[in-house]
Amino acid sequence: MLVYPSGLDLSSAHLRFLTARLRERRRAIGSRWRRLNAGRQALLALAHLRHGHPYAHLAAGFDIGTTTAYRYITEAVEVLAALAPSLAEAVRTASSKAFVLLDGTLLPIDRTAVDRPFYSGKHKKHGMNVQILTDPAGRLLGASPALPGAIHDIRAAREHGIIEALAEAGVPCWADKGYRGAGAAVRVPIWGRWERPSAGQQAVNRSHAKIRALVEPAIAGLKTWRLLRKIRCSTTRITRLVQAVLTLHLTSTN
Repeated sequence: MLVYPSGLDLSSAHLRFLTARLRERRRAIGSRWRRLNAGRQALLALAHLRHGHPYAHLAAGFDIGTTTAYRYITEAVEVLAALAPSLAEAVRTASSKAFVLLDGTLLPIDRTAVDRPFYSGKHKKHGMNVQILTDPAGRLLGASPALPGAIHDIRAAREHGIIEALAEAGVPCWADKGYRGAGAAVRVPIWGRWERPSAGQQAVNRSHAKIRALVEPAIAGLKTWRLLRKIRCSTTRITRLVQAVLTLHLTSTN
């Protein structure tokens, strides 16, 4: 296999942050000599999350075995995922905001037509549903565990307890029409079976759309981590990957 140097469009702060966390873990478990030091292990994990390169390609570039690369990356992902904010922490942060934005996104996965639970009729592809919570400026506050793509946004938000938690905290929430029926805490566009909506209804919906659109850059920011654009691992690992990416994303914005 040919090996060539490649750049990584991340700041050194990401590398320092993950390196420090991995050093803490090695001290905690009493780890001794390893093929890669904490800094190189952090770089390996960041390359995988940012570019989505296969383990075999990364292993060749770092001069280690494929199994070793898998173990090192998995360990780094677990360390990062453990630092991701929980729903309670996200809602506590949201309680200091005027309102929050809620939306769902589909993370594409490599599944076949027989895997119907993962097929999203809305997006016409297989994937995992993740609920995204942001502040009024579109800054990420939290991301939910991943559920099969066939699950609708409102059901996913209810299963995760997001709607109930926001209602209890008294935090107003803006969302799209996919959350109709979520309750008074969630504000959705005016919806009806009219042929021609009134000028007032159109104005309200345009205003609502401008506010809600601020969640889109946050979702796009998560997907700059290219691993999330087409996930090829077991669906049971996707939640941890999302949490790891969320931690790194928040590290760069705080």
